[in-house]
Amino acid sequence: MKLRQIAHSRTGDKGNVATISVIAFDEGDYPFIAEHVTAELVAALFAGVASGPVTRYELPALGALNFVMKGALGGGVTRSLALDAHGKGLSSALLDLELPEPARAGRHPLT
Repeated sequence: MKLRQIAHSRTGDKGNVATISVIAFDEGDYPFIAEHVTAELVAALFAGVASGPVTRYELPALGALNFVMKGALGGGVTRSLALDAHGKGLSSALLDLELPEPARAGRHPLT
């Protein structure tokens, strides 16, 4: 199952730091997302992009995780030659993450 089936994302940037928020469509999916989408996993996924640490902040009241990736924008938005200098494509890459099928009593992953 792809992460995008149970969550959406928002991104932000400031200098050479990109942030990616992963927000559960259904608050009941938040614990599953929090268990499987770790800072270590995100750091490994973006190893070729982020040269600095990846920090995860948990926002359970919002059903969201926020990842802060330092050194992820090629020196900063105004210095990068990347076509997606603001990191918007990073959220799409994260939402494409393959997750195990959750154990759900009577619920389809898309509902």
